[in-house]
Amino acid sequence: MPTDDFVIDVQGITKRFGHRTVVNNIPMQVRRGEIYGFLGPNGSGKTTFLRMLCGLLTPDAGSGRCLGYDIRAQSREIKKHIGYMTQRFSFYEDLTISENLDFIARIYGLPDRKGAVENGLERLGMAARGRQLAGTLSGGWKQRLALAACLIHRPQLLLLDEPTAGVDPKARREFWDEIHNLAAEGLTVLITTHYMDEAERCHRLAYIAYGNLLARGTVAEVLRGAGLSTWEVTGPNLPALAARLRSRPGVEQVVAFGATLHVSGRDAARLRESAGADGGGHEWKQIEPGLEDVFISLMETARDNFS
Repeated sequence: MPTDDFVIDVQGITKRFGHRTVVNNIPMQVRRGEIYGFLGPNGSGKTTFLRMLCGLLTPDAGSGRCLGYDIRAQSREIKKHIGYMTQRFSFYEDLTISENLDFIARIYGLPDRKGAVENGLERLGMAARGRQLAGTLSGGWKQRLALAACLIHRPQLLLLDEPTAGVDPKARREFWDEIHNLAAEGLTVLITTHYMDEAERCHRLAYIAYGNLLARGTVAEVLRGAGLSTWEVTGPNLPALAARLRSRPGVEQVVAFGATLHVSGRDAARLRESAGADGGGHEWKQIEPGLEDVFISLMETARDNFS
């Protein structure tokens, strides 16, 4: 595929703070119109990576292009064409929704600020709330305001850093419906999230832990590449069973899922032997591992970079 088809095309991106490497040799290629999920535990380097892409931080190593611009030499140009939604609500709570959007439009020097604000309000269903103070909004409506502000200058790339944290399920679903609508119009989205249901709505994923890339690809490719075997267990006294299982050969993780246990490991043969040796009146059924099973497994095998 030609390089021009990639909105993000970077290699070896590395960032150190003192002796600690927080992003270690990360490559990424994101196609135009793609929703790319960027996953990992807190402190894994996701936000640092986003900041390097948009020119807020300079990589210590690595190179590449974002929107066709060199991430080192042309960061000012990159900033003009992206929308960056941070983890925290970062707008003026004592201004109305319309006033906040007008302020952002003024920053970008838009010639028709009034029209841009009206379009933003209409697109995100906020036309009736334009005069409401931002500080009085619920989490879901603050999220809409933040997204409208990201879109007001018609960017080509959205960088969304855990945009749905603390938002109710209905608002999250509406947000993701809008993201897919935007992607269908050709907008590219790089989004960090901790929610596995959201990860499954992405076209492709990358998973990092402690600054290192551990997996990438479509959901199916990530699941297949993990080489994880998973069993679902039902029956009596599951907490006691879980405690016993954790010391058995082949068992790498035991996780409660409602009234069941998910027992996983990479050595399928030894895991099957442990399942057969239960003898406690439990029902064992082999199932396909889920993203959460895979990501927990990846995180537990990763090496902490704090020191």
